[in-house]
Amino acid sequence: MAFWLELVISLLIVVGGCFVIVGSVGLVKLPDLMSRLHAPTKATTLGVGGALVASMLYFWGIESKISIHEVLITAFLFITAPVTAHFVAKAYLHQHPEKKPELPPTGRPYGWSTYDAPPDGAAGQAADGEVDRKD
Repeated sequence: MAFWLELVISLLIVVGGCFVIVGSVGLVKLPDLMSRLHAPTKATTLGVGGALVASMLYFWGIESKISIHEVLITAFLFITAPVTAHFVAKAYLHQHPEKKPELPPTGRPYGWSTYDAPPDGAAGQAADGEVDRKD
């Protein structure tokens, strides 16, 4: 295997490991769940993603073929981590209704969908000039 490929693989493993360590420290040190939620999701996607890319490059350099397993794991990881974080954050907001005043404005005439239903007539309005279809 070429030296440059070994160097890139080593760099990806070290960078991925650094992201995992920073995410783990953030999970332990940050004060509340909403702060803690950010650290492990980034550690998962960037840290484990770096290790998976390093593994793909390693097997490409050794066997001259790309392993589909790492590609599928990476795709699954990049899809599920944000969705899981979103569900955890929504559950937290429902468990702690006193946090509602701290939410940023939505920029719409009505509030957050988790708490507020749209006002009458706003649910059927089309955004940005789109045609509203009744199915």
